[in-house]
Amino acid sequence: MITILNLIIRIAPLFSLLLIVACSVAQHTDISAIIQAPKVYFSPHGGATAAIVDEIRSAKLQILVQAYSFTSKEISKALLDAHQRGVHIEIILDKSNLSAQYSAADFTAHMGIQTYIDAEHAIAHNKIIIIDGETVITGSFNLTKAAEEKNAENLLIIRSKELARTYIDNWNEHRSHSQEYKGR
Repeated sequence: MITILNLIIRIAPLFSLLLIVACSVAQHTDISAIIQAPKVYFSPHGGATAAIVDEIRSAKLQILVQAYSFTSKEISKALLDAHQRGVHIEIILDKSNLSAQYSAADFTAHMGIQTYIDAEHAIAHNKIIIIDGETVITGSFNLTKAAEEKNAENLLIIRSKELARTYIDNWNEHRSHSQEYKGR
């Protein structure tokens, strides 16, 4: 059963995009100056993991992650590579990662990547990666092997500094009540 809060969480990314479009039209601004056409991926076997890895490889300054489930070895390795080349990375994960049989939380924390647990909510169900304050990766796609190979999920990659600012503000709000994770 979908609660109102879950519904809001599911439509928030689309609403943000529609708000940007509406503001652009109201101000008679060319929307292409604000947002490029998003890239869209569907799973299973739709290339979402490879697209995320490619975006992480292009990061120069900062990567902010919020994830519910995070078990993808490919994405973990790409984040570690970015961290080793000097990109500032911070990750916020749902509390279920504390008891999961395998979670990338242990890997990232042990590799020196700032990793936090958001236990403030029944479920911290966000699936967001913000790169260099201008690229937002979002959708239902979990950062897992199953999301790429078995599940029916979607991923959007949106380039918009304005939208990224909104997501960064929300990321910071969640970071403020999350606890640092040092690993098991």
